Amino acid sequence: MHIARSLSALLCGGALLVAAGHASADAIDGDWCTESGLRMTIRGPSLVSPGGAQVNGDYTRHGFSYAAPAGEPGGGGEVRLQLRGDNLMLAEASAGSIERTWRRCGPPTS
Repeated sequence: MHIARSLSALLCGGALLVAAGHASADAIDGDWCTESGLRMTIRGPSLVSPGGAQVNGDYTRHGFSYAAPAGEPGGGGEVRLQLRGDNLMLAEASAGSIERTWRRCGPPTS
């Protein structure tokens, strides 16, 4: 009996850890990169744009939109970002252009 209870507790604990890991990855927050080397970072309503500007925007767990600074991808218009999986984000710009496909990447290094 004791072994069965211990095994049951271990399995339940493991399931909770797996669920917690998936929950944190199921949000748009994090570091994002394109194949051409553009980067952006989303932390709640704050974003570091591909050009390095700190901007605030409209944040939801799976989406983000912001007014892109002039001279940057999508500059002069609204950029809309949509999470499409744990590691894929799609971008659209109302003005100018922005690379459509973004993938999770590690934090920037100096």
